[in-house]
Amino acid sequence: MPTEDSDKLLKGMSSTTKSFRLLALCGNLALLAWVAIWQLSLSPHPHINSTTLAIAWCIPLLLPLPGILAGKPYTHAWANFILMLYFLHALTILYIDGGERLLALIELLLTSAAFIGNILYARARGKELGLKLRRLSEVEKKEKARFEK
Repeated sequence: MPTEDSDKLLKGMSSTTKSFRLLALCGNLALLAWVAIWQLSLSPHPHINSTTLAIAWCIPLLLPLPGILAGKPYTHAWANFILMLYFLHALTILYIDGGERLLALIELLLTSAAFIGNILYARARGKELGLKLRRLSEVEKKEKARFEK
């Protein structure tokens, strides 16, 4: 049953933007699930409590989750900084650990899907909402004019 907030979110959103949001949402949620499954059952570490390790790996992905679920473009944009941790982890495991290459490849694909979905959604939704980042030169000109007065 759709809520009033979800109706507001989807109102005025193009089908392309909805597709980008779906990619971002699925990528982020799938990555969260994959990291938990990987650390808990697929490759548990005998010398460390696997539950503790899984929680530690999931916490960064939980930080932007409320904003991503709410469809906030700004949250989608800054969530990519967190995704870089998982991107680098996957590349490192691909390079050094032959036994977990398939697991790392899946992590890399999910991270890439979430990253691309976040970028495309933040850009498309930001344009629809009229959000705009000013160019640095514009900001500098305004500040210079303000201080010269």
